[in-house]
Amino acid sequence: MTRTPAERVLLGVGIVFAVLGSLFPFVWFVLTSLKSPLAVEAIPPTWWPDGNLGFYRSALAEHQLLAYVGNSVIVAGSTTVLSLALAIPAGYALARIPMAGKSWILGGLLTISMFPQIVIAGPIWQLLNRLGGLNTHWGLTLPYVALTLPLAIWILATFFKDLPLELEEAARVDGCTVWQTLYRVMIPLATPGIFTAAILTFIYAWNEFFFALLILTDPAKQTLPVGLALFQGEFTMPWGELAAASVLATLPLIVLVLVFQRGIISGLSAGAVKG
Repeated sequence: MTRTPAERVLLGVGIVFAVLGSLFPFVWFVLTSLKSPLAVEAIPPTWWPDGNLGFYRSALAEHQLLAYVGNSVIVAGSTTVLSLALAIPAGYALARIPMAGKSWILGGLLTISMFPQIVIAGPIWQLLNRLGGLNTHWGLTLPYVALTLPLAIWILATFFKDLPLELEEAARVDGCTVWQTLYRVMIPLATPGIFTAAILTFIYAWNEFFFALLILTDPAKQTLPVGLALFQGEFTMPWGELAAASVLATLPLIVLVLVFQRGIISGLSAGAVKG
């Protein structure tokens, strides 16, 4: 379908406005984090920052931001590793082992991942209470793995399905077992899909708020989203420190996506187009 020059111009303008609208909240937080306390509270608001780094020093020194970041790294990293460790063999099995009802299994996995969090919050809390998992990082990691595993399996199953079957057969002729074929041949070929599943899982665990608030009540163990939500001063809301902390919390995800954007696009497009 060809577009007229006017249509292309309108499309370009629409894309520019959409991108600017998406970036505006983050840019505003960056500008706010670099202002002085008086400039943050000024009415009307000032647009340009003063280059002040006091809010960053305060967020790191007075609000335990590094502790929250460390907790989030532990939980998100553990969730990603465990989810991939289970999703890779499960996705490979669904892609290669003949079985009835594969489409129903994949559809059921996606349906489970769409359950509202509030519906399963009570049973998860009771289960973790009996297991002694409340106020522990592993107690938060287990629900995260359960919630991210269906999507990871679906991504990897569709990706494994599209890999050449001849390479797998050649590996078995050379004497490789199923596990050796998976880890020596299939996983290197499925790197884009694995990157996609890993990054989506990490981002979910990094940003998740509801279960983190429900399971972790000890401030020393809370993750970054909960820590930011409880970022309060004695008498006023510290908007400058909150903006600085939000920038530091968002920046790692932006860098992660920018570094691995080709792998993410390749993984998602392969599963969408070929699967």
